Amino acid sequence: MNFENMNIWCWLIPLLVGVICGILGYLLGNRGETVIDNSASLKALEDKNAKLQADLRGLEGKNAKLQADLDACNKRVSAPASTNLGATAASFAAGAAVSSIPFDGAAAKAAFGATVKQDDLKVVEGIGPKIESMFKNAGIKTWKALSEASVADCQKVLDGGGKRYQIHDPASWPLQAKMCYEGKWKELVKWQEEHKHGKL
Repeated sequence: MNFENMNIWCWLIPLLVGVICGILGYLLGNRGETVIDNSASLKALEDKNAKLQADLRGLEGKNAKLQADLDACNKRVSAPASTNLGATAASFAAGAAVSSIPFDGAAAKAAFGATVKQDDLKVVEGIGPKIESMFKNAGIKTWKALSEASVADCQKVLDGGGKRYQIHDPASWPLQAKMCYEGKWKELVKWQEEHKHGKL
């Protein structure tokens, strides 16, 4: 009986020792790979950090250059503004005077065969006394103002007068007003004749 128990232990002890050694060998072997993997990852992170540091230094240099350029631009802008303010105002006033086109009543009378008053909106085909009054009440009092108004703005003025005025088509009114403002009387008369008295 003792011999049989001893025989089992002879087999069991080496078997257990072998299993334990196998497990320890496996664990130690994987530990070595992990250490190698970790050292490779650490090296890659250090390389990436060095590259980012170099990029940061480059961007700081660019930022310093841009700041210097901005400071130089600010100095150039602020210096002439104080010294040339009078000249700028004078040139603006001269430009405003040049952009104003003088009214030539004789040329208008020759083209229409009747006296035309400056900024008479009724010269525009399709605008009568009541519509002219509506436009003047809306702040559109001159040919120039009407020429700069959009068709939608003109329609809003008409819509404000009710159904009676909503049927009018203001599509050509800014164009006709521009010809009046620019003194193109012959062109305006010809245009009105060719377009059925102002209708597009």
